[in-house]
Amino acid sequence: METTAESKPPEEYGHRAGAAEDPNSHSFPRSLPRATGKTLRRQGPELDLKSRLLFYLMAATLHALSLIPDFILYQLGGVCGFIAYLLDRRHVKIGMKNLEIAYPERTEAERRRILRASYVNLGRSGSECVRLGGFFYRRLKKRVRYERLWYWDEVQKRYPGRGVLVLTAHFGNFELLPAAHAMHGFQISLVHHTQRFLAGDALIGFIRNRAGVDTLRKHSAARAVLKALREGLLVGIPFDQNAKRSEAVFVPFFGEPAATASGLARLAVLSGAPVLPVFIIREPDGRHHRIEIQDEIELQRSADAEADLVVNTKRFVKAVEDMVRRYPEQFLWTHRRFRTRPRGMRPIYD
Repeated sequence: METTAESKPPEEYGHRAGAAEDPNSHSFPRSLPRATGKTLRRQGPELDLKSRLLFYLMAATLHALSLIPDFILYQLGGVCGFIAYLLDRRHVKIGMKNLEIAYPERTEAERRRILRASYVNLGRSGSECVRLGGFFYRRLKKRVRYERLWYWDEVQKRYPGRGVLVLTAHFGNFELLPAAHAMHGFQISLVHHTQRFLAGDALIGFIRNRAGVDTLRKHSAARAVLKALREGLLVGIPFDQNAKRSEAVFVPFFGEPAATASGLARLAVLSGAPVLPVFIIREPDGRHHRIEIQDEIELQRSADAEADLVVNTKRFVKAVEDMVRRYPEQFLWTHRRFRTRPRGMRPIYD
């Protein structure tokens, strides 16, 4: 991993009174929208009695587990991830197929090493989610630093009064990305697809909301996203999942046609908000993280709106692919990314 002057840990995160503006500093831009203190959206499906009891049980379990000291909790998370790699045959098979598509030039042993490391990263992320869902959750704030945070100011000056569409992925500890940003005192909304396991969905909502993340339900997200952008807020959209055929355009991901949601490109054009790729990267020590803010993705706007839709979506997917190529061990390889196929093409997965 490259080490640059920008990636050195900052001495502090906030502005000092009277301090001069430094374009290379990690202090928070003054124009970045701060948390308003309003009640965040908690909309979601109503829980029946069984789901409610399961939610309380899981929340109590997380609080109990969070009493484990960090040096044990992290080790336990890594071990659990490795055990999951050994036992989870179905998803290991999916992950190996995805890695075969992404890295045909690598040996099977190399692809297995990447997948094993991905499981260990997921286990460590699970231990951090225990911390987020239990006691002392704000301690994780100190373990996350920013790279190129000054770029937010530049974008805000370029688009005054508009929000920002944050393009991200299930990469690194993806749950910590919006939570850490919110815990640093800056409002962010996250588009979320309601899970079938309602108690688990409620638990995710509880963890995010407590950290200060505003959840926008996917089934009604478009109007809420546009409202948040009009208010100048940040809206995070994970962009690495398979999409339904009715919502998708097919663009290459590691050279293979991938059904990708067209909603982000439509929202970007409709709102005029910039699209910034932002990813959280686990540092080599395994316990600290770096949030990398990349340059705005330039949108194509022409007389052919449908062609623009495909081109812009392709650019978004390329940003995710470039990040995954840099840190393949931190990507969630076990998702059936190529499940929806172009008509006439054979399925990827058994």
